[in-house]
Amino acid sequence: MSQADSAAPARDTWTSGFAFLYSCMASAIGLGSLWRFPYVAGQNGGGAFVILFLVFVLILCVPLMMAEMLIGRRGGGSALLSISSMIRGERAWGAWKAIGWLSLLIPFLGLSYYSVVAGWGLQYIGVAAVHGFDGYATSSGAKFDTLMNSPWRGALLQGGFIAAVALVVALGVQRGIEWVARIKMIGLFVIMIGLVIYGATTLDMGRAAHFLFNPNWSALTPEAILEAFGQALFSTSIGVGMIITYSAYVPNRISLGQASFAINITVALVATLAGLAIFPALFTYAIKPTAGPPLIFVALPAAFDKMPAGRWVGLMFFVMIVLAAFTVAVGMIEPVVAWLKEKSRLGRGPLSFLTAAAIFAVGLPSLLSFSTLKNVHPLAAVPQFASKTFFDLLDFSIANLLLPLNGLLIALFVGWCVKRATVDEELGLKGVAEWGWRLSVMILSPLLVAVLMVSLIFPDTAKALLAHLTPHA
Repeated sequence: MSQADSAAPARDTWTSGFAFLYSCMASAIGLGSLWRFPYVAGQNGGGAFVILFLVFVLILCVPLMMAEMLIGRRGGGSALLSISSMIRGERAWGAWKAIGWLSLLIPFLGLSYYSVVAGWGLQYIGVAAVHGFDGYATSSGAKFDTLMNSPWRGALLQGGFIAAVALVVALGVQRGIEWVARIKMIGLFVIMIGLVIYGATTLDMGRAAHFLFNPNWSALTPEAILEAFGQALFSTSIGVGMIITYSAYVPNRISLGQASFAINITVALVATLAGLAIFPALFTYAIKPTAGPPLIFVALPAAFDKMPAGRWVGLMFFVMIVLAAFTVAVGMIEPVVAWLKEKSRLGRGPLSFLTAAAIFAVGLPSLLSFSTLKNVHPLAAVPQFASKTFFDLLDFSIANLLLPLNGLLIALFVGWCVKRATVDEELGLKGVAEWGWRLSVMILSPLLVAVLMVSLIFPDTAKALLAHLTPHA
C-alpha cells in the first residue's frame, strides 16, 4: 500500500495497465513531437541530431520517467501530496516539496499558452475543411499574420479548446481520460501512417529519409547536442507533473520500468514519423527545413496549396496536430484538478471547469501577444528578456527553465534521497539494470540538465565555453 493511501481521498484507477500506458503516451505525444521536433531537427542538420535525440530518450528519459512514476505510485496522490508523503517516508528535507509545486505551476502556466497554439490548429482545420489552401503558396505568412491579429477569434478558439479539455477531465480517469486517449492514439497512428504513405508515393521521401537518417557527424555542434537533450525532455513531458499524477492511479503489479520504456519508445517513434510526414513535402516544394517555429503554420500550408489533394492532406495533418495537443492538454490540467480535489469538497466536474476558466484568463496575455500586446515586453529591463512578449516569456520560462529545473530536482531527489529499499520495492531493478538506472538518474541526467539550463540562460558564455572545450566543432 502506498504511503498516502490513508491520507488521500478515494482515488481513481486505470481499468488496466494497458490503459495507463496509452493514456501516458497520449498525454506525452503532443506539439513537442509533431511541431517542435521537426523544426528543431531541421535547424540542426537532421540525421546526427535525430540519432542523438533517440539516444537521449533511451538512456536518460527512460530512467527519469521511472523516477517520476516512482514518486507518483509511492505517494499515491497529486504531485504535491505524493512528494510530501515521500518526504515523510524517506525523512528527507522539506524543501523537496518544490517538486510538487513546480508540478502544479508548470502545467497550469504551460497550458495557458499551449492552448493558444492549439487554437491555431483548430483554425487551420476550418481553413482546410471550408475552402482549402488556395493562395497559400504565395501568401501563407500574411494569412497566418491575419489569424494572429484577430484576438476575438483566437479567444474563441482557445476558450473552446480549454473547455473541451475540462469536459474530458470532469468525466474522470476511466470515462474521460482513458476514452479520449484511446481515440487519440488510434487516430494519430492512422493519420500519421497515411501521411507517410502519401509522402512515399507522391512526394520526395528519398531526400527526407536521407536528411533524417544519414548523420553528418562533422557538422554536429556542441549546441546541437544540448538541443537534442532539451528536445528529448520536451517531447517526453519530463517534469510536467502529468506522469507523477497518472502514476498515482497505477497498481503495484505494473512494472514501472517496462511502462517507461514503452512510453518513451512510442514518443520517439512518433517524433520520427512526424519527420517522415513533414519533410517530403518540404523537399518536394523547395521549402527549407530550417524554417523554424513557423514551419507548421506557414511553410506547410504553402506546400499544401501546391501538392495533389493538398486540401485533404492538410486537413488530416491539422486534425493530427489538434488531436495531439488535446490529450497533452488533458494531461496538463489533471495534475491541478487532482490537487484541488484533495483540498476542496467540490467534485471533479466543477473543479475541472474552474481550473479551465483560470487557465483561460491567465492565457489571455499570451493570446494578445500577437495583436494588442505585441509591443508589450513585461521584463524589458532585463537584457535576457528585453524583447520577449508575454507568450515568449512563458514559452522560454517553461521550456528552458522550469521544466529542466523540475527534471533536475526529480533526479536528485529520487537518486540521492530515496532509500535503496524504496527503489527496489517500486522498480525491482537488479544487476546491470539497477546500476545503469542509478548512473543515469544520479549523475548523467543532473549533469546534462544543469549544463542545458546554463547554456539556455547564458547562451553567449556557454557557447564560448563549449567552443573552447571542443575546438574541432
